[in-house]
Amino acid sequence: MTIDIPFIWVAFKEIIKALPITLIITIVPLLVGFLIGIVVALVRVFQMRFLYSAANAYVSFFRGTPIIMHIFVIYFGFPLLLDQLSEKFDLGIHTNSIPIISFVLIALSLAAGAYLSEIIRSGIISVSNGQMEAAYSVGMTKMQAMVRIILPQALAQSIPNFTNVTIGFLHTSSIAFLVSEKEVTGAANIVASINLKFLEAFIAAGMIYWGLTIIIEGLSYLLEKRVTAYNRGGVS
Repeated sequence: MTIDIPFIWVAFKEIIKALPITLIITIVPLLVGFLIGIVVALVRVFQMRFLYSAANAYVSFFRGTPIIMHIFVIYFGFPLLLDQLSEKFDLGIHTNSIPIISFVLIALSLAAGAYLSEIIRSGIISVSNGQMEAAYSVGMTKMQAMVRIILPQALAQSIPNFTNVTIGFLHTSSIAFLVSEKEVTGAANIVASINLKFLEAFIAAGMIYWGLTIIIEGLSYLLEKRVTAYNRGGVS
C-alpha cells in the first residue's frame, strides 16, 4: 500500500468547501452556550431558589452524557415532540422542512452551555470576596458589581479554559456527519468513499482541523496577552 500524495491536495480542495458548515456548527453553539452558561453559573453561584436544583440537574446531565447522544436525542426526539404538539394544537408545523443543522445546533448549544457554565462559575468563585465588598462600599448593587467587576475578572482568568472548550467543540463538530450533515469530516468521508482513498482523505481533513486549532490557539494567546497587560495597567 502506498500513499497518493498528490491526491491529498485534491481531497483538501474538495473537503475545504465544507469548512463554513464546520465553523457554523462550532461557533454558534459556543455563542449560545456562553449566554446559557452565564445564566446557569449565576443561578448556581447565588443558589437561586427553585432554579438551583434545575441548574444542577442540567449541568450534571449534559456533562455526564456523551454529546453524540445529545445530538441523536434531539435529532430523533425533538421532531417527534414538535409533530405531536403541532397536531394537538393545529400549529401547522412540519418538522420535515426544518434543516438538519438546526437540531445539531440545538444539541451542541445545550451541551456547550453546561460546560461553559462550569468554567464561568469557577472563574467567579476564584475572584476574592474583597472585590464584592469593595463594590458594595462605593454604593454598587450586587448586579452592578457582578457585571462591572466580578464577571470581567472571572472571564479573563478563564480564557485558557474557553480555548480548550472551543477546540473541543471544533473537533466535536465532526460527529454531525452521523446525522447526514456535510461538514469537514462528512466531506472527507464522501471523498474517501468515492475515490477509495480513505487515508489520503482523512489526512487532508486532519490538516484542516490542525490548522484551525493553531489559529484558535494563536488568537487565544493574543487575547490573553492583551488582557494580562490591561490588568497590569500596561499597553499590549
